[in-house]
Amino acid sequence: MASIFAKKPLAVLLGEANSTGHGALKRTLGAGNLVALGVGAIIGAGLFVRTAAAAAQAAGPGITLAFILAAFGCVFAGLCYAEFAAMIPIAGSAYTYAYTTMGEFVAWVIGWALIMEYALGAATVSIAWSEYLNKLLEVFGTSVPYNLSHSPFEHAMVNGVAQHGLINLPALLVIVALSLLLVKGTQESALFNAVVVVLKVLIVIVFIAIGWQFINPANHTPYLIPADAVVKNSAGEVVRTYEGFFKHGLGGIIGGAGIVFFAFIGFDAVSTAAQEAKNPKRDMPIGILGSLAICTVLYILFGHVLTGVASWREFADPALGGEASVAYAIRAHMPGYSWLATAVTVGILLGFTSVILVMLMGQSRVFFSMAKDGLMPKAFSELHPRFNTPYKSNLMLMVFVGLFAAFVPGSLAGDLTSFGTLLAFVLVSLGVWIMRKSDPEQPRPFRAPLSAPSFPLVPIMGALVCTLLIVGLDPFTLEVALAWMLAGFVVYFLYGKRNSKLQQGIVVVPEEMEKEAFIKPDKDNW
Repeated sequence: MASIFAKKPLAVLLGEANSTGHGALKRTLGAGNLVALGVGAIIGAGLFVRTAAAAAQAAGPGITLAFILAAFGCVFAGLCYAEFAAMIPIAGSAYTYAYTTMGEFVAWVIGWALIMEYALGAATVSIAWSEYLNKLLEVFGTSVPYNLSHSPFEHAMVNGVAQHGLINLPALLVIVALSLLLVKGTQESALFNAVVVVLKVLIVIVFIAIGWQFINPANHTPYLIPADAVVKNSAGEVVRTYEGFFKHGLGGIIGGAGIVFFAFIGFDAVSTAAQEAKNPKRDMPIGILGSLAICTVLYILFGHVLTGVASWREFADPALGGEASVAYAIRAHMPGYSWLATAVTVGILLGFTSVILVMLMGQSRVFFSMAKDGLMPKAFSELHPRFNTPYKSNLMLMVFVGLFAAFVPGSLAGDLTSFGTLLAFVLVSLGVWIMRKSDPEQPRPFRAPLSAPSFPLVPIMGALVCTLLIVGLDPFTLEVALAWMLAGFVVYFLYGKRNSKLQQGIVVVPEEMEKEAFIKPDKDNW
């Protein structure tokens, strides 16, 4: 048995990336497709749901600063992702990069954490999709019953009657539909995604342009939440206080950034499609950094307008902002534009759809790579004989994510997604620095600036900022995340380590994907 920190040889990864035989994914995506994938995954629940939540819980009007801080960490991590994705264009994203820089155990840790990012991310957004579907249906005088659109752990008073959730059926159905689309093909999924991305970006721009006229400067004063702030509902009951460093003032900016960081998880999902890019050396950096730049600008403008149109105190009252804060702000403070609230709801629904699609795609590609290495059951890497997609992985995710979406509240899943994302960003940032030291001569089609081994500013800043945002998450989320990671350690030692091809001295020869060969042990890795 090898050391649990044994590294997968870079030559093997590069060989797999260049493979076009049976068992390899088809290269069908161009730069435009990749940018659309990134934007499709980024603009969704993070913007339309988490913006108001972060303003109400921690940042206030300073949500714009929270977005800037979150984007600041993303820029550093994005540059590191772009370098890796162009150098090693293979499915698996952060998991694959960690395998060749920090060893198998760290790769497993990040692969397990990515489940929180992609699988739970898809579940979170599908829950928000269900909420907005009801908001749209209410415009037409109907809705999905409360017990069929909420988890069993949720309850509320609806028209004076106590209601309890049973199953979130809309969230489950959208997971099923998009999973089946992914089984059909990557190109078809990318085309569908591109259409909805254009529609939802137009909706965001229209809201910013019209909403700017309705900004009330008083809503931006004070710009940061005071330490003694208290929010009461219409009945005079206290619904929120702001004790704690990360709940007000400058600390609230950090806390808010940790909450809205969920809004930035899309750009790294682009890297999971590296093995399906036509020209990954050029297109991957464009896809990753281009989608990040576009969305950051839209986020800052959107946050400024939303907290200017309606006060952050309103969003803190569940009876007002609640589930559909953007639609509420339009109807309550933008007279004559009720049609825009409906249009925004339609755009949000489409936007959520593309986010779920990309998250499910990203998770299936991570599982595909892990199964290739023996750390996951072989079924996750089996491709459909006709569509050439990892269909078994998609179908198993459909069941897992669907059940989570149907029976777990969205708030918990959203914060866990932020943790998984941030942990991946930390390790990818450190991985670039390590790779620069261990393989300085390896060709790098894209090089992250200021990342030389003697002056690794970008990797270190990426790791530090993202670590700071992890610390800013609420204690309960960190406790649940720790429990999840401990469960992952158990799974690794009971299954992953025993079945790892690298642990057994076996790797797949890239030129002959269906044969296996023993490799000579590397004394530095074994």
